Amino acid sequence: MEDTTRRSNLLVIGSGLAGLSAAVAAAEQGLTVTVLSKSENLTESNTLYAQGGIVETGIGDSPDLLIRDIIDAGSGLNNSRSVRILAESGPELVADYLVRKAEVPFERGEEGEFDRTREGAHTVRRILHVNDQTGRAIQEQMLGYARSCPGITLLSGHIAVDIITNTHHSTDYQQRYKRHRALGAYVLNQQTGEIRPFYAESTVIATGGIGNLYLHTSNPESATGDGIAMAYRAGCSIINAEYVQFHPTVLFHRDVKRFLITEALRGEGARLLNTKGEYFMERYHPRLRDLAPRDEVARAIYREMDGSTGYVYLDARDITHVNIADRFPGIYEQCKALDIDIVNQPIPVVPAAHYFCGGIKVDEHSKTEIDGLYVVGESSCTGVHGANRLASVSLLEALVFGIRAGHHAAIQQKPLRDNLIASIPDWVYPKQPIDFDPLLIQHDMFTLQSTMWNYVGIVRSKRRLDRALADLNYFTHRIEKFYQEARAGESILALRNAVLVGTLITKAAAGNHRSLGCHYRTDSMH
Repeated sequence: MEDTTRRSNLLVIGSGLAGLSAAVAAAEQGLTVTVLSKSENLTESNTLYAQGGIVETGIGDSPDLLIRDIIDAGSGLNNSRSVRILAESGPELVADYLVRKAEVPFERGEEGEFDRTREGAHTVRRILHVNDQTGRAIQEQMLGYARSCPGITLLSGHIAVDIITNTHHSTDYQQRYKRHRALGAYVLNQQTGEIRPFYAESTVIATGGIGNLYLHTSNPESATGDGIAMAYRAGCSIINAEYVQFHPTVLFHRDVKRFLITEALRGEGARLLNTKGEYFMERYHPRLRDLAPRDEVARAIYREMDGSTGYVYLDARDITHVNIADRFPGIYEQCKALDIDIVNQPIPVVPAAHYFCGGIKVDEHSKTEIDGLYVVGESSCTGVHGANRLASVSLLEALVFGIRAGHHAAIQQKPLRDNLIASIPDWVYPKQPIDFDPLLIQHDMFTLQSTMWNYVGIVRSKRRLDRALADLNYFTHRIEKFYQEARAGESILALRNAVLVGTLITKAAAGNHRSLGCHYRTDSMH
């Protein structure tokens, strides 16, 4: 079983919506597909934690209107071609894959029509949702559909370590003069501790984002930029890396981390309130106020917190047109467990790292410069989001470009020759591997997260970025040496990837002196 698993037409690294979309699209074309998840739980992904919803089509809506909203939110830095592909094909793919095939139970009204909500910077209500747990519903249903597709093998507890390429790994020196081609990945089986090559005609990176590089984030612990680091080491371009989006409202509580308070709550009328009892967003964006683009709201909260408290409030007490407990059951129950009655009490919130608008450069089929290597979801940079992502577009991008990657991989199949595979060496282990001390790894990760949060966060400056680069340079040498000597494991692999991606983000931020979207510098050159 393992030998056939380790050789497939398509290798997908990551089991969120983007990876599953690529997998099912390819399997429907007759390809054999292996999907890897580094978690023991295949549902664990950024998709699982998405609350608000997924963009479809609203009443009085049109592709051109959605395009305008996406580009306005992205400060015009968007790839216009990718935005149009998303806007024109997205609603049909939602209907086909999520509604019809995966049977995601989106909320409906009494007459059976979809219940659409609105979030920040959207001009109409066009977002489908499953109350406030849309990501969980999509993840579980798509995983169920993937399991029903012939040709798909799902493996949990498997961590991709590095992308295998002909030019870098082959012992046939003639390969270094050939076109750069991905052949699969070296993969760590967490149960056995072995690292073995998994081969495929095409490989898809779908490893999610970078939120866990920051001290405060809405992302799961697995979001350490693994795919971005692997692609960079393989020779891919990383673009727009300075554009890290901070979600304005993550629950502030000493006993709970990473709990997102969806923007849809503000879409239904919740307002931001400082600790002086002032509703403040009108001062920062008189027209859109609490539904301004995320970068502007996050910076407004940052300023309201600065020098006083470590949080502000989100006030939902005036919402009467919907039942809060029914419409937002996840948020209601989580806050209730912490003795916060959101019907009668405001919710303490802080901004937190949420979404990476940059990533691995890909074309309109999500293909990289390396033959046979695709990237989908948050690891990729299709250019859809520009300098700042519009709310609830991420799941749609994951679906649309995941499907496009799966279809393109099926069309572009180039068989791997046996002699090429035979030229790839087995993984080389350290002669006397060191069992790393978990406390050292945890401390290094905490130090990295603190550096990124303090110096490469919501507000940046030359001095902060220079300090970050100096610290990251020191971390890099120490961690890389440790990686070369240590026995491979999830935490050391994540730390190695995180410090590399943190450095890429910081260098991009230091090199861009112009504030735009979610990259904001106090010393900006306009």
